[in-house]
Amino acid sequence: MADSQTTSWTAAWELLLPTAAAPPRRRGRVLQGALREAVRSGRIAAGTRLPSSRELAADLGVSRGLVTDAYEQLTAEGYLSSSRGSGTWVSGAAQAAAVRGHSRPVADGAPGSGFLPGSPDLALFPRAAWSAAHRRVLARLAHSGLGYPDPRGLPELRAAVAGLLTRRRGVVADPECVVICSGVAQAMTLLGFTLAGLGHRAVAVEDPGSPEHTALLSAAGLTAVPVPLDAEGVSPAALAASGARAAQLTPCHQFPSGIAYSARRRLELLQWARAADGLLVEDDYDGDFRYDRAPVGALQGLDPARVAYAGSVSKSLAPGLRLGWLVLPEQLVDLVVERKRTMDLGNPTLDQALLADFIERGDYDRQLRRCQRAYRERRDALVAALTEHFPGTEVTGIAAGLHVIARLPRRYGPEARFVERAARAGVALRPLADFAHRPGHDDGHIRLVMGYAHLSLARIAQAVALIADAGARGLPAATR
Repeated sequence: MADSQTTSWTAAWELLLPTAAAPPRRRGRVLQGALREAVRSGRIAAGTRLPSSRELAADLGVSRGLVTDAYEQLTAEGYLSSSRGSGTWVSGAAQAAAVRGHSRPVADGAPGSGFLPGSPDLALFPRAAWSAAHRRVLARLAHSGLGYPDPRGLPELRAAVAGLLTRRRGVVADPECVVICSGVAQAMTLLGFTLAGLGHRAVAVEDPGSPEHTALLSAAGLTAVPVPLDAEGVSPAALAASGARAAQLTPCHQFPSGIAYSARRRLELLQWARAADGLLVEDDYDGDFRYDRAPVGALQGLDPARVAYAGSVSKSLAPGLRLGWLVLPEQLVDLVVERKRTMDLGNPTLDQALLADFIERGDYDRQLRRCQRAYRERRDALVAALTEHFPGTEVTGIAAGLHVIARLPRRYGPEARFVERAARAGVALRPLADFAHRPGHDDGHIRLVMGYAHLSLARIAQAVALIADAGARGLPAATR
């Protein structure tokens, strides 16, 4: 495989990891969806030769037949091409068709990224303020500060983060219980290995929920046990029946449903943790972005001894900074710090000093206000466009975060065909079903998880108009 092809395949590899962690009956669907999205988005470049079905099956820990079926399905759909003796390749024609008009891609990022959730607007990164902080920090940083860092994190950053979280999120944050890490992904990995070392074998996860968390827990040797949600949050009865003594949650703005856990449900979950001698792991992935009323306070503030709290600057500044934090129950701090020490010896000192300066001078709060204004405006634009182009659409989860759930009327279905038509129009969409661990009841509605933060107002309007036009082509002529 050529170097460029190897690079392309390596860049897309992480998208396939959730396959092995998915329930057996869903692995084929998960693999097909991940490969399809990798081709659409350009993460696997046109002309890339894919591993053989035997190699990929061995790498993912799944059956060869499952991989063969996925390759055959995507070949039939036109995403891949194959010939006897030559292997399987990414079709150039498929990627060319993924975006309508190369001069004006629908997304403000990679062509074809469309309404995919999870991405902030990287153009909002405060370059001037960050550059000024860089100069200040370098001017005052002692030579000794460039030595090996404390794996817990720079003391001034831990103090700044503790103050920030106490003030903005209602977290009970002693700087001695704060550990700086490389984003929430590393935070979950550190906790996963720590829990495994304490004898845990399983962690309950929300269903629907983030496939990435399932993959991270699996990498730490833990089984992710999906627990269903109701209108108030994770079901306590199902959690008790899961057999797990730890649960990973997004209680302030559940991903992807958008609900906020009710006060009653929060107390029930804390009661479960105390009775089971368990731990709740709170991922506050976008807790600062609430638009219509004050943010919901963190669950951790109700019982710091039973909740580990994780957050980062990935949505507020940029994911490429790889800066996040864990606020831990006191009894877990030393165990997590030792795992952090063996994992990477600690985060870069200069980056930590920069963030500490940024927080202490008030620049971080200004950045949050700037993002909140921009994202609220974009949310409103998306809701208005959906109302205009898709009458009868129900939009939920709009009070906070960077995405909404849109339930389109049945007449635009079936869902898979609608998503395919949108992709051919140049707009990538993610059905809510992609985030479910178990297949749900299909009532004929199309349910989409639509991220909007990375799109300009003009692009939001353009993209909704495109999918409306594409969706109308699937309707009977009399209903258009």
